Amino acid sequence: MQKYTEERPWGKFEQFCHNEQVTVKIITVKPNSKLSLQYHHKRDEFWRVVGGSGQIVLGKKIIDVNIGDEHYIPKETKHRMIAKDEKLEIMEIAFGEFDENDIVRLEDDYNRK
Repeated sequence: MQKYTEERPWGKFEQFCHNEQVTVKIITVKPNSKLSLQYHHKRDEFWRVVGGSGQIVLGKKIIDVNIGDEHYIPKETKHRMIAKDEKLEIMEIAFGEFDENDIVRLEDDYNRK
């Protein structure tokens, strides 16, 4: 995924994808909650924090994130979103075949498989 930014007299625009098949979601994680530690076989993901702050797990790294931060998650890379004292909102753009059954959970607080 190559983000493109273009300056205009009135400001700028940021283009996250162009003529690609994608699925776009806004994910909201409640305060003091986290998604499962997971990976996917069939899709890459791009995340942009659009609200709140928290942490993400990306591979072996734990990264503090705030509004405007962006991260690319290649398929088969372990990842997770973690909200601390406030909710965390992330825009997710999934590239490739999107299927909720393509989630491979490694750890999950809700006993899902």
